[in-house]
Amino acid sequence: MEPSDPSSYLIDTAPFYVASGDEVGLFEAAWQAKLPVMLKGPTGCGKTRFVQYMAWRLKRPLVTVACHEDLFASDLLGRYLLMHEETVWVDGPLTRAARMGAICYLDEVVEARKDTTVVIHPLTDDRRMLSIDKKGETFKAHPDFMLVISYNPGYQSVLKDLKQSTRQRFVGMQFDYPPAAQEARIVANEGGVEPSLAERLVTLASRIRNVREQGLTEGASTRLLIYAAQLIARGIAPAQACRTAICLPLTDDDRLQATLADLVEDLF
Repeated sequence: MEPSDPSSYLIDTAPFYVASGDEVGLFEAAWQAKLPVMLKGPTGCGKTRFVQYMAWRLKRPLVTVACHEDLFASDLLGRYLLMHEETVWVDGPLTRAARMGAICYLDEVVEARKDTTVVIHPLTDDRRMLSIDKKGETFKAHPDFMLVISYNPGYQSVLKDLKQSTRQRFVGMQFDYPPAAQEARIVANEGGVEPSLAERLVTLASRIRNVREQGLTEGASTRLLIYAAQLIARGIAPAQACRTAICLPLTDDDRLQATLADLVEDLF
């Protein structure tokens, strides 16, 4: 059974986060106004780290749900389970967060079933209510509760997109890869490498992002740069680290792999 003590969901140490705009102030204002927030941006650009940082900054518990196509409403709300020869109700992550006044973060929400995301609607307007049909219970969310969702617009399709009835319940914040100097600072700090090497990795990422029109679904994320830096910091040759942590995860296409290999060779 998941713990329900709010302190078990608190982030004790400040996550490393470098602001690239006014996102911190916007998020704080949304929390104070009890508004739900939607984060839009490419994979690995820092959306999750930002939510972790804001939970620490606001001193609020953080409950994170990684959404997927088999996520049912009961996975969010809770279910009856057999424990010690009796049937007991166990709150799901959304219910726990609403009760304790946590920030509930639904990561990649478009991956969840459409009939699942409907359960969040009453929490995203002035009602701030949650109904649990299986228990016959309806309760008002804690005053400090906040709902945050994220998704990658680059993966939108007819089948995987937010309905307007859901989308217009949130205030939106746009994320992208950080400016080069900030991204290098992040890679150096998180990857444990010298700033000069971090700058070369960021230059590589910039060039890869410029060839997206040749068939890459996504550019090299900041997360992948950090992975490469961490390998290099542990003795892996830079070119091999870039191939392992950046090139191979991006595509299976041999032609694109050759293009990426040329970019790596130019820099390393």
